[in-house]
This record gives sequence, C-alpha cells and structure tokens, in this order.
Amino acid sequence: MKQQQYKDTPILNGVNGFHAKEEEEEEDFDLSNPPPFNIGQIRAAIPKHCWVKNPWRSLTYVFRDVVVVFALAAAAFYFNSWLFWPLYWFAQGTMFWAIFVLGHDCGHGSFSNNSSLNNVVGHLLHSSILVPYHGWRISHRTHHQNHGNVEKDESWVPLPEKIYKEMDLSTRILRYSVPLPMFALPFYLWWRSPGKEGSHFNPNSDFFAPHERKAVLTSNFCFSIMALLLLYSCFVFGPVQVLKFYGIPYLVFVMWLDFVTYMHHHGHEEKLPWYRGKEWSYLRGGLQTVDRDYGWINNIHHDIGTHVIHHLFPQIPHYHLIEATKAAKPVLGKYYREPKKSGPFPFHLFSNLVRSMSEDHYVSDIGDIVFYQTDPDIYKVDKSKLN
Repeated sequence: MKQQQYKDTPILNGVNGFHAKEEEEEEDFDLSNPPPFNIGQIRAAIPKHCWVKNPWRSLTYVFRDVVVVFALAAAAFYFNSWLFWPLYWFAQGTMFWAIFVLGHDCGHGSFSNNSSLNNVVGHLLHSSILVPYHGWRISHRTHHQNHGNVEKDESWVPLPEKIYKEMDLSTRILRYSVPLPMFALPFYLWWRSPGKEGSHFNPNSDFFAPHERKAVLTSNFCFSIMALLLLYSCFVFGPVQVLKFYGIPYLVFVMWLDFVTYMHHHGHEEKLPWYRGKEWSYLRGGLQTVDRDYGWINNIHHDIGTHVIHHLFPQIPHYHLIEATKAAKPVLGKYYREPKKSGPFPFHLFSNLVRSMSEDHYVSDIGDIVFYQTDPDIYKVDKSKLN
C-alpha cells in the first residue's frame, strides 16, 4: 500500500523552452517508483580510479586535520581572550567533526585496503572525540545496509505511528524542538533510538554478532582511556580549562554530526519515501538520501555532503566522491536531486532543518511505501515560536 505523496509541483513555462511532453513526464515522475536502472549500471559509469584507496593520501588528510587541531589549541592558549574563545570553539568543534569523518572512512574501509591500518587510525580518531569506534562502525554498517527501511534502518529512522503516539506530548515537543535534537549523539550511543534496544557500548546488544563482541570491548577500552585522560586533565588543569579547550568544541562537534546526518536523510523540499517489506531494496533506499552543499565547509569535512554515491558505494574514498557523483548523474537522471548551492556558510540549511523538525514526525504503521506525517500539536507549537 502506498500513501499519497505530497509535494510542491513546479510550474513549467513553455516560453522558457519546456515542451508539453516534458511537462507531462515531469508531472508523472514519482521518486518512489522503482528506477529504470540497476546498481550495476551506476557502478559501471564511475571511473575505475575512483575506487582506488590511497593510504598515504588518506593519512595526509589525518595529518592536516591533527595539525589544525593542535594549532587552534595553541592559538587559544596564546590569546586566551573571550573575544577569541567563541571563534576557537566553533573552529575546533568543526575540526572534531572533520576528524570524525576520517574515522568514519576507516569504518567503511574506504581509508585503505589494510584493515589493521583502518582500525588503528579509526580508534585513535574516534576515541579522541569520545566515539566507540567498533560499536559505532557496526551500527553504521547496519544503517548503510538498510538505508531507507523503516523497520531496519539505524540512523534517524522514522518513528512508526504507534510508537510515536505512545510518547507523551512533552517528550514529542522536546524531540522535535530545535536545537535539542542536535545533541542526540551521546544519548544515541548509550541507548539507541526509541523503539530499539541496546547500546553501542554493550557487546551483547542485538546489532552485534557474537564474533564482534571482542572488537566492541576493545573500543570500550580505548574510549575509557580517553575519558580517564580528560578526568586526569581536570585535576591537573582544572575542569574549566578542560571545558574551554575540549568540552565546548565537543558539543559543537555533536551538533555538526547530528545536523549533517539528519539533513542527509530529511528536509528536502520534496517529501522522500521510506520503505517496508518487498518495496524496499538497497538501491531504492539509497536513492532517498540527499546531497547537500556546505559552502567552504565542504573541503573541511571531506565532502561528506556528497552523500548519495557515498551511501550506494561506501567503499569509494571521500576524495573521489565528487567525480564519482558527476559520472553517475547521467544514469541517475531525475532520481538524483541537485543540492541547493550554498554561500560561504550553509545558512540555507537551517530553514530546511526547522521546517523538517516541525513537519516530519512519524510514518504510518501500514503501507510499504510511506512518507512522513505531521503531528498537528507539534506543528502548532513550532508555528507559535516562529510568530
């Protein structure tokens, strides 16, 4: 069963060169329909060198980011001015996010073909920003393998109507009131999402296979070392200094991660489908992801906004994603949505975030192709804030 799709229909002006046939095709196009191409055709369109992983090039990005992190910390120590601290917090938090993306590449195996190198670098990078490398890597793998699947997806998965309506109104309001959802990462790591049980730190959680439990414990150990180092630093330098140099940038990093990962699956001008049962496929689920332009942040966070091809082929290194996307677009056709161009900073995405949080609340418990529905009570609260 398919729910009615609601979207704004663009007005096509024949004077501007659009023909009646093209207008009809545009109106008849439905993103939720199975595409007329397969994933093999997309793969074939991508140049072979885009699949090549260069560990030295990957390590160069790590070196670049680590140097910037320490340079920012040194600058903050030198200036130690309340005029400089806000700039430091934003810049360092953004660099923590960039470091996370490189650890994310290690988790996908797109960093190099050497699994030992991937795991060592991944642990160093993710543990430094309090992310359990293997725990997150495995759950993120689940997300990629089930993207767009209401029942099996792992990251920012829609709440089914029954679970949503079991939540009290205050919980719903908190869940969808910006900026509160942008601090979700620590809670997700410890308790996952509503309706799902387990923890990224519990080796017995249901998304870990028995043979993966030792790896989860290894990541927990690395995480604990970092936590102890921060605690020790509080005794040596004082908790205020640790908060200024690390704590606030960590919160900025959390906001970046939640903001970016949410916007890659929500907030498009056209409502995007989610699937269940036989209607879901790896390709159809991947096509509901969204590319985003982050302006000058694109290079800093390693072009992770080039997200559709990354979701379909997570083995492609981040430094080849733009070229791979350009090569794949003729095959994807209308199933690829061009991201709105950003200025130096992606202010335009904030309105997308607020609109999505005010409108995209749950999906129906029935139907194999579903779209987000709006809770009128939450919508009224958000509108009153805007007014």
